[in-house]
Amino acid sequence: MSADRAPLQRALERGEEEGGPVEFKTRLTRDTHLADGRMESLAAQLRHRVLSGDGEATYVVGVDDDGAIAGISPDAFSESMDVLSLLADEADAHIEDVETWGIDGGDGAEGLVGVATVREGAMLEREDDEHVVVGTAGHVDHGKSTLVGTLVTGERDDGQGNTRSFLDVQPHEVERGLSADLSYAVYGFDEDGDTVRMDNPHRKSDRARVVQEADRLVSFVDTVGHEPWLRTTIRGLVGQKLDYGLLAVAADDGPTKTTREHLGILLATELPTMVAITKTDAVSDERVEAVEDEVEAMLREVGETPLPVDRHGVDAAIEEIGTVVPILRTSAVAGDGLDELDTLFEALPKRDSDADAPFRMYVDRSYSVTGVGAVASGTINAGTVEAGDELLLGPMADGSFREVEVRSIEMHYHRVDQARAGRIVGIALKGVEEAEIERGMALLPRDADPDPVREFEAEVVVLNHPTKIGEGYEPVVHLETVSEAGIFTPEGGRLLPGDNGRTTVRFKFRPYLVEEGQRFVFREGQSKGVGTVRSIDT
Repeated sequence: MSADRAPLQRALERGEEEGGPVEFKTRLTRDTHLADGRMESLAAQLRHRVLSGDGEATYVVGVDDDGAIAGISPDAFSESMDVLSLLADEADAHIEDVETWGIDGGDGAEGLVGVATVREGAMLEREDDEHVVVGTAGHVDHGKSTLVGTLVTGERDDGQGNTRSFLDVQPHEVERGLSADLSYAVYGFDEDGDTVRMDNPHRKSDRARVVQEADRLVSFVDTVGHEPWLRTTIRGLVGQKLDYGLLAVAADDGPTKTTREHLGILLATELPTMVAITKTDAVSDERVEAVEDEVEAMLREVGETPLPVDRHGVDAAIEEIGTVVPILRTSAVAGDGLDELDTLFEALPKRDSDADAPFRMYVDRSYSVTGVGAVASGTINAGTVEAGDELLLGPMADGSFREVEVRSIEMHYHRVDQARAGRIVGIALKGVEEAEIERGMALLPRDADPDPVREFEAEVVVLNHPTKIGEGYEPVVHLETVSEAGIFTPEGGRLLPGDNGRTTVRFKFRPYLVEEGQRFVFREGQSKGVGTVRSIDT
């Protein structure tokens, strides 16, 4: 809900006039405004408003015809936005943005008034090869968030990490200078290859502008470097449909135990990865050379081929990434390596997409938006989703799936009518309360026939364990956005460090949507491993 009422005040001052671009509505209902004849008339009215505003109209909902603020209930406002979206679609337009304000209804109940911006043309998603998603990793204070903040804004850091504040979303993160949850950022490139950056990342509309203006988007999923939040880092690298990994290594510190751990997760998920040596401005050239040598040695230890971009060039990195690991020297303060990263991100191809498969998205987080309702956020794994689609959400704790409907879709605060595989989106859902949505649930087409899985057979590799893994071993299993205790029953009775073997994995508390071929990470204390689902037992 917006605190600044300036947009509302401006809309009210412009007023509703015959032939103008502003329309006042107390509320819109399906029964009244979508009835035969009425819908066509209102769609024509909306089309006229849009045309008179040179492609943009403003609908003020929750006010009387004379502009007096009335306020309506959150449910009534949600229905009004649903109806307005359908009218806009009928008029070959779309809702670009909605802002809402709370109004004291006088009886203790809060009402809503909102301003919806309607633009000409259907808002369809761009092709899959024009949106790349990059996951960051690296030790705490190694500068990954600062580097991303500098990339998406074009602003140099002050040496104290000021650009990292553009990514953090929790007040305690900003105060302490430590990320504690996944953060997101976006920038892009226009059709001429020029960068489209954010002027003020704290403004939602600025992120939406990047999505609207760029012909090629680069979204970042910025993970957490602090050891206690390793679970969150794994969720970001395993639970998102990433195209590439970016591992940050600070030149003043060099590779650490956490660096190696994060590299192992990136490689275990078979993610093409690049390494950014950060903070090169803070040390001597000799120190940068020494850290680059350490990074090269670290990569060779795990069977990877390093490619220092400083020696071989960015074109070689673009051509060979996936078979090599490019290493770039960067500084968010001095600007070193930023042009090379821009060139990489503009040219790197989108990895194989499941855009033609049935829709599937695992829920990473949920929240409630006043006037909209419950929102499920995550990265679309497969297929396409559109506003108005009827979906299934689940499994619930008892294994059942709930029927829901897509109210609206947002991508980096930009409202779209549809979104494809690989997009990071928030999907507003009708038919469910936010408290009922849990991380690890999945959204599927209404005609799907999902079988919730409590137990599956897997092939696993034990990366690190102090002794043997025997029957009853209970690590946390990270599969897509699922993070759940799993009980292992190894084939042959045990698995040793370095072993590659088979095991049954049974979720301890509840079922989830699991499919053959999915990769997962398991961990318990310092013990870690990776696995692949081979068969399922519903």
